[in-house]
Amino acid sequence: MGGIVRTTLVRRGLSAALPLALAWTLGASLLGQPAQARPDVPVTVARAAAEAGKGTGPAPQAQSDTTGTPHVGKGRSNVSQLPPLAAGNDALRDPYARTAGTERNRDAGKKAESAAACDIADFTSRTGGELVRQIKASTTDCVNTLFNLTGDDAHQAFREAQMTTVAHALRDDAANYPGNPTTGTPQLVLYLRAGYYVHWYYPGTVGSYGSTLRTAIRSGLDAFFASPRSRDVTDANGETLAEAVTLIDSAEENARYLYVVKRLLADYDSSWNASRGMLNAVNNVYTVTFRGHQVPEFVSAVEADPSVVDALYDFASRHIALLGTDQSYLTSNAGRELGRFLQHASLRGKVRPPAAGLLNQSAITGRTAPLWVGVAEMTDHYDRANCSSYGTCDLQSRLKSAVLKVNHTCGSGIRILAQQMTSGELDSTCVSLRGQDAYFHDVARDGGPVADDNNTTLEVVVYDSSTDYQTYAGAMYGIDTNNGGMYLEGDPAAVGNQPRFIAYEAEWVRPDFDIWNLNHEYTHYLDGRFTMYGDFDDNITTPTIWWVEGFGEYVSYSYRHVPYTAAMTEAGRRTYALSTLFDTTYSHDTTRVYRWGYLAVRYMLENHRADMDKVLGHYRTGDWNAARTYLTSTIGTRYDSDWYTWLSRCAAGDCGSALTECPGPDPRELGKNCRRGNLSATTGDYAYLYLHVPAGTTRLKITTSGGTGDADLYYSGSGWATTTRYTDRATGSGNSHTLTVANPPAGVHYISLYAVDDVSGVAVTTEY
Repeated sequence: MGGIVRTTLVRRGLSAALPLALAWTLGASLLGQPAQARPDVPVTVARAAAEAGKGTGPAPQAQSDTTGTPHVGKGRSNVSQLPPLAAGNDALRDPYARTAGTERNRDAGKKAESAAACDIADFTSRTGGELVRQIKASTTDCVNTLFNLTGDDAHQAFREAQMTTVAHALRDDAANYPGNPTTGTPQLVLYLRAGYYVHWYYPGTVGSYGSTLRTAIRSGLDAFFASPRSRDVTDANGETLAEAVTLIDSAEENARYLYVVKRLLADYDSSWNASRGMLNAVNNVYTVTFRGHQVPEFVSAVEADPSVVDALYDFASRHIALLGTDQSYLTSNAGRELGRFLQHASLRGKVRPPAAGLLNQSAITGRTAPLWVGVAEMTDHYDRANCSSYGTCDLQSRLKSAVLKVNHTCGSGIRILAQQMTSGELDSTCVSLRGQDAYFHDVARDGGPVADDNNTTLEVVVYDSSTDYQTYAGAMYGIDTNNGGMYLEGDPAAVGNQPRFIAYEAEWVRPDFDIWNLNHEYTHYLDGRFTMYGDFDDNITTPTIWWVEGFGEYVSYSYRHVPYTAAMTEAGRRTYALSTLFDTTYSHDTTRVYRWGYLAVRYMLENHRADMDKVLGHYRTGDWNAARTYLTSTIGTRYDSDWYTWLSRCAAGDCGSALTECPGPDPRELGKNCRRGNLSATTGDYAYLYLHVPAGTTRLKITTSGGTGDADLYYSGSGWATTTRYTDRATGSGNSHTLTVANPPAGVHYISLYAVDDVSGVAVTTEY
């Protein structure tokens, strides 16, 4: 995907490298926290360079958009490309939202809600003491919204004089810091972080930052870290301490506060495990070290005094027992950040022995694997010529051999590589994938593969758990793993290209077996092969993400006959016009990308199929501009009013039918759990249909939806239904009607659409 080389193009299953403007502090999830909260939407990531810092260096691994492992060919070191971390609604509250793009990205919606109670003018119109008092009196939710400021608001809020005032306020407040938020310290710290963040993106708008601010921010941070209460091991202190540690990096003061990094690593003990804030604080030191490599003063400081390397080694070595626990990420991150110093030739002599030592204290599989893999990946990227001394030569091959023990073929075209799956689990997975083929083609109505697509054989990689996925997938396939799976499309026109999707077993549903996002990711493969011409960079030439991810969701849920309750809840919020959703990109939050993408795709496929056929025709030939013009001009806002009506019904549980077209040559014949679409009739006339109901049927549901005009629904159990001869009917304005027949007798049943006004494009579905 965006910013990644052609041979590793990615089609996402649900966004996941969070755009920094929406991610919260990211502290607790930097580099290594395992995803323990059950995600309720699929998450895949592919924008390590484009979204996680505009090409800042090694692509992030496992749980972070900002600190992670260097994957081959992606190392960069340009400080001008490195933005400060952003914050979200829970920056000071919920460091355990561990699955990027799901739990954490729900904050985007919360942030929007809190914005209504937060007046930007309260900050842009005040200066000096009034500004400081306003910040302290505000909630952290409110201050978090300031990360989104642009234009004159950004200048008025964050120009150097304002930032200097707030930095001095932090200094003064720190003199009597009580070890809790009661004096407004968290808000001051977060405001400063917001300023650095906005300034990085809009330096010309905000104005230059110089020595005046640097002196002030140093005085503020110096005073805070000198406060004895900043060392309290409590949640009340931890939430502020964590933000202050991140502020070190935002202000690019990584070198000056190396002593804070070392102090936190040394002070940590098991008593911290009871405090989310303190765990977040110690994990945030890895932000300072990871991003410090982009700051020349930091590198020089470590070269002059490399004791931070010893601190990282000591932490990892002393806390091997954390591996396999909820705090495992602290140890593995320490090893990973130690190994990252191998990128500097001047430090390799210092780093090699402790890196080798940590590898010797851990193993490629088992409880200690996160540490081994983290260090090994660093040695492989930064010191590969010396791999024999570490035992990490041919790392990807070694990992594949050690981890992916299962090799199974689902007939022709699909091969499964798995960490651990029983024969029954393999068979059920193959059945699910193969069954989805027919369903996909019924919905897509494709005419075969798009031109120049040679992706005929798919490789499905399945890890045994989300933890195993986060441990291994980045090192083996060069991907981010702060997500729920990823489809790697590659270049479908290239001979020998191997498309694959990488997934894991959802351990939270055991003893049931479920490969998380299996059908969503497989839809990406089918969509890329039969619907979207070219590779993924081609596909996103214009905004197509509403379709790419919405269709992935639509097929996954409808094929499995699973209601998408989270999307139905969103429908009730009526957040977006349909015409707005056509502009969706991965820069938007995951709620819009996936849940609203699903709603938009479902509405268009089930209510305006003819329009979608034209759009898909353009997608299949790669005429992205023509598709875009049709969506934004030909359709435009035409359906927005009906869309809102449909959203209301969907929120109430009636989204229509996600069923495929009924089989059989007679276009009048309905069937079990299927639909006939594109029905039409002139005013006063009928569209006639029928179906055979088998004995023992307890419930027949008939639904009409979509199209234009005004049609009423008539049903008869004993002959063609008309306005004068019917068993039941559903009338009223529009084309959305439902009839339910209890215990229908076996035999032929008759259904008619009566055109009150000319109708076209109406769909009728029957379910029993």
